Amino acid sequence: MSGLSLQEVVDTVLPAQGPVSDEGIDFVQLILHASLPVQLVMGILLFVSIASWAIIFRKKRVIDRAMNEAEAFEERFWSGADLARLQADAERKGDARMGMESIFEAGMREYRRLLQQRGNVDSRMQIEAAQRAMRATTARELDGLEHNLEFLANVGSISPYIGLFGTVWGIMISFQGLAKLKEATIATVAPGISEALIATAMGLFAAIPAVWAYNRYATRVERIASRYDTFAEEFSSILQRHSPLPD
Repeated sequence: MSGLSLQEVVDTVLPAQGPVSDEGIDFVQLILHASLPVQLVMGILLFVSIASWAIIFRKKRVIDRAMNEAEAFEERFWSGADLARLQADAERKGDARMGMESIFEAGMREYRRLLQQRGNVDSRMQIEAAQRAMRATTARELDGLEHNLEFLANVGSISPYIGLFGTVWGIMISFQGLAKLKEATIATVAPGISEALIATAMGLFAAIPAVWAYNRYATRVERIASRYDTFAEEFSSILQRHSPLPD
């Protein structure tokens, strides 16, 4: 090999490799010629990649809808609309209401329920009950927004290791095959290593979008949570100002 020029080495190696051609790397052939364990690893990575992309697109719709709903409801709420009318509109929506409107409806419903028991409940207990109802509803709303984010985090952290396992296994198989040969050349080593390295590439392909989406969506959910908490505090202050004074 030391007596050959670089071009002669390339001309010797490339024709011997079925997966590599003048047009580039043939990934299909690399996958088909890989060992069964490596193919299994690739199949797992392909599945989690498709699942993570489906979650990414669905989660974007859900979070965008929550942001738009919060903006629309806050605009109605702070425009001076009657609280009883807002509650009636929220109740008519039933299960279709979401986000900030659900938080408002839960607090208002609990407040008015205890207001009817004025003889037995003071104003401070009414406010505290409304706050508890809003906190419980906020937790449910955030749980829905955070749903499947853990899956994206797991894909982002585990996929590279799964791909690395496939690569290590493929290289082990390649070297076992080389042990049976009396003379090993680049032409005999390169195809097996290429088949093994594609597993790592697929692991990174699955992990990078999942990590990006998790970080982005987790940050947006935190912003929405802060927005919900701020609204609940401001609404509690409004209820406190409207609470009847104790007799």
